[in-house]
Amino acid sequence: MAAATAAAAASLVSLPLLSAIFGAAIALLFLSGYLRRKRAAIAHLPPSATAAAPDQPKQVRPSNQNQPKKGHQRSHHAVDKDAAKKHHHLDVNTLRGHTDSVTALHFSDDACNLATVCADGAVRVFRVDDVSSKSFKILRINLPAGAHPTAIAFSQGASSVVVAAQALLGSSLYMYADVGAPPAGGNKQQGKLSPPEIKWEHRKIHGKESVLNLAAARATYGTGDGSTILISCSEATDIKIWHGKSGKELGTVDTNQLKNNMADISPNGRFIAAAAFTADVKVWEIVYSKDSSVKEVNKVMQLKGHKSAVTCLCFALNSEQIITASKDGTIRVWNINVRYHLDEDPKTLRVLPIPLHDSKGSVCQYDHMSVSPDEKVLATTSGSTLQWLCVETGAVLDTAEKAHEGDITGIAWAPRTIPNGGTPAFVLATAGVDKKVKLWLAPKAIST
Repeated sequence: MAAATAAAAASLVSLPLLSAIFGAAIALLFLSGYLRRKRAAIAHLPPSATAAAPDQPKQVRPSNQNQPKKGHQRSHHAVDKDAAKKHHHLDVNTLRGHTDSVTALHFSDDACNLATVCADGAVRVFRVDDVSSKSFKILRINLPAGAHPTAIAFSQGASSVVVAAQALLGSSLYMYADVGAPPAGGNKQQGKLSPPEIKWEHRKIHGKESVLNLAAARATYGTGDGSTILISCSEATDIKIWHGKSGKELGTVDTNQLKNNMADISPNGRFIAAAAFTADVKVWEIVYSKDSSVKEVNKVMQLKGHKSAVTCLCFALNSEQIITASKDGTIRVWNINVRYHLDEDPKTLRVLPIPLHDSKGSVCQYDHMSVSPDEKVLATTSGSTLQWLCVETGAVLDTAEKAHEGDITGIAWAPRTIPNGGTPAFVLATAGVDKKVKLWLAPKAIST
């Protein structure tokens, strides 16, 4: 009886064991068959199969067969990353050398010099003889200790700049003369010369408030003598007018609109317009005396039509039109060449939709805008996106998404053409928080 029981137990144990052994044998047969087929396929690969396909970029092909495997993989990754980094076709050059966010920039009247200010506390003046150049002459000016620059403008041709800088006690203006960067192939001793000195300065010009932007124009209207007039726009509600060469304060206006967004002065030095917290844009006129001095600054009109705050604006080069962009999703073109002294109101010439939308389909707001010297292209920015529009129709001419690696802090058209490889071209400069200043060619305008 015991023997029968033992035999039955043995049969119960051996059955699962035999099943496991049989299953393992079948798996080994399948595995060995797969490995034989794999070796056969590798052995019969033609030599050309190991080369890159004809339509693959050359840079992803192995450049050194003797290179260690790990290093070779790193090389491929670096090249692939460079190949994937695409540049916009209008992006012609980048001005480097800034070590922090670039806060503002401005071209000289002759378009030969581009001045920038940076959060590293320095002013840089680049000599731009050809936008396609591989290197640019640079003049660097260090601001007084503790001064954080927020705005810059050329104050007298290409020879001097005015810088607005914020400190603990408020904003100051500094005027530096003889700032023109040397031309290419110029005096090699330039780097050994003493840096430009401050010719005039004003402190706490807007109390403790900072300067949002500076704008400059030559006083050519009426009895103006062609001197440079500057305006400094406070982040509060006041705007001050300055004589560029002497530094004399010529007047103050107040928007009384809670806070300013920015202000601009017409190219002939006649009008000042401000974008502020409300939907209305106020316009003042600078009146010049017979001796060319500023007699008074009067509020002369108000642009009414937007339904929400105006974020930015700019004058047309003829000084008779203003272009505004609002949070209401529209762009308006205004004619201000009216008989305001007879109570004639400014006229809205065109209302255009802002064509830029975010990922959710909402209309974006423009941060900066500027009209090209030929008055055909309106350059606009929103965050890190740069967009060019047709001035006449509002049609999108081109868009550069992520034009900078971060927000765009300022834009400026060169006032005249600059050589691009010897060919004259209209050029736009943009500044960003990514420590870069980029130069862009103007897109082809749509003929109307």
